[in-house]
Amino acid sequence: MSIDEILEEMDELLDKAGSVPFVSHKKVIDGERMRELINDVRLNMPHELKEAKKIEFDCQRILNEAKLNAESIIRKAEERAAQIVSREAIVTEAKKKALDMITKAQTAAKNLQQNAATSVAKMLNDTESYYSRNLQSIKVVKSKLGSAVSSGLSMNSTNDKKNGIQ
Repeated sequence: MSIDEILEEMDELLDKAGSVPFVSHKKVIDGERMRELINDVRLNMPHELKEAKKIEFDCQRILNEAKLNAESIIRKAEERAAQIVSREAIVTEAKKKALDMITKAQTAAKNLQQNAATSVAKMLNDTESYYSRNLQSIKVVKSKLGSAVSSGLSMNSTNDKKNGIQ
């Protein structure tokens, strides 16, 4: 079960919970089921983190491939320029073409690296945003659960005092 599905089930558990008499914003929930769901979230977190690391690894691999590809293009351009006939006019023209090819290759490599870096940054930002939202949802549920538990304890303590139980 994914973290989103678990959080959805937590929401449903809260939605279906009965209200505490005279306190409509407080709910009575199945504490054991809520604890199971929280444990499921904890168990699923490492899987989600592995996915983020895989994305990061793939992006690094793409950057490395782009760098190797750019170096290969530059090397081929330099080799081709070295093979050109040595006549004065042809050599001059060949040097211009080689320089142009190198510039294009470097520009293409830089663009590819920038695009890959942008893609990596977006993926990491999306991952961070996803985990921030999930963490916020967990904190809200935890707070509600804590409030429900605290109010349940204080109501029991008040009722015990009224009934003469120490």
